[in-house]
Amino acid sequence: MPLGHYVTLGRSGLRVSPLCLGAMTFGEDLGWGSSVEESQQIMDRYIDLGGNFIDTANFYTKSHSEKIIGDHVGRHPARRDRLVIATKFSGNLYPGDPNGGGSGRKSIVSACENSLRRLQTDYIDLYWLHNWDVHTPIEETMAALDDLVRAGKVRYLGVSDTPAWKIAEANVTARFRGWSAFIGLQIEYSLLERTVEQELLPMARELGLGVTPWSPLKGGALSGKYTRANAGEVKRDRQFIESSLNEKTYAVVEELDVIAKAHDSTVARVALAWVRAQPGVSSTIIGARRLAQLEDNLKSVDVNLTSEELGPLDARTRPTLGFPPEPAGPFPSLPQRRYDRERRPCPVHVRPGEGAQALLTTRSLMTPTVFSARCVSRPQRDVGNGPLLSWELLGCGDA
Repeated sequence: MPLGHYVTLGRSGLRVSPLCLGAMTFGEDLGWGSSVEESQQIMDRYIDLGGNFIDTANFYTKSHSEKIIGDHVGRHPARRDRLVIATKFSGNLYPGDPNGGGSGRKSIVSACENSLRRLQTDYIDLYWLHNWDVHTPIEETMAALDDLVRAGKVRYLGVSDTPAWKIAEANVTARFRGWSAFIGLQIEYSLLERTVEQELLPMARELGLGVTPWSPLKGGALSGKYTRANAGEVKRDRQFIESSLNEKTYAVVEELDVIAKAHDSTVARVALAWVRAQPGVSSTIIGARRLAQLEDNLKSVDVNLTSEELGPLDARTRPTLGFPPEPAGPFPSLPQRRYDRERRPCPVHVRPGEGAQALLTTRSLMTPTVFSARCVSRPQRDVGNGPLLSWELLGCGDA
């Protein structure tokens, strides 16, 4: 899949590259980012290869990231209009100002105006709520964002690092009131961080939010730079990577290395390919402080993992999820693939002791499946489509 093989972001018509260029490292203001010159080279190379999706935030490198993007592409309409530029609000750039950040109307409008000024553009393609503001009613946030869309200052809305239940509330509220809803979800997701598979990923698929994972290499832990053989010898790029360098990580890196050699590729590319292959993922965010890092990561689009390669990686990193457990369908003894939430049984009326077949059809797959069962109890009450009966499962098969 080339970088110019565009995909729609969630349930929208916005077309983006399968890899998104993350701009968190643009600028050296925090002591570890890319210089202005190298940031510009990284953008140029990404765009030259067909990439069109750049992601930043209002407070990345003290707002310098947005300014670098604005100076290089934002002020040139011919270049800017060919790109999907995404930025975020929530971060407070004004210590001591209680309305300097968060998700209240005053803060959102101000943050948007300032981002537009730094990006040197008239509109933001995708505007992310960066962090959930527990002190602001979600309807105030969604109404303010809808106003920005209607004013033409924002094209689409996304949400990042927010609980699934709050995102569901936000989108249901927006749809009932005729407001713009979130179309994208930005979350941490990698072979070493899969707990989002319990709530956030199923929610995104159900509500039509395209997922754009951040930190797909777990802050560099899956870059291939850190191995069991050189443990403690290689200098860490950043302090927070320490907690990720453990026995589990080294085992995953070794598994990735085996697959990488089979593809004549690298550990990082295979780790990125795994994320890209996950259901619901639209575009994976890759960051690069050096042009060489970008070149290597972009080649991950050429790596397509087989089910035999995905299986061991999935088994080795499968997370332990909490309550409620993953649904097993109406009959726990059946394989999960036989069940879909959208299946609806046809009404069946039988006498106790007689066998019957209930035909269930899934709207999404349109695959009829027959479940054979035997009635083992008398009707208790009528539930609208017929009497409520108890059944003993006998078997199942394709219709």
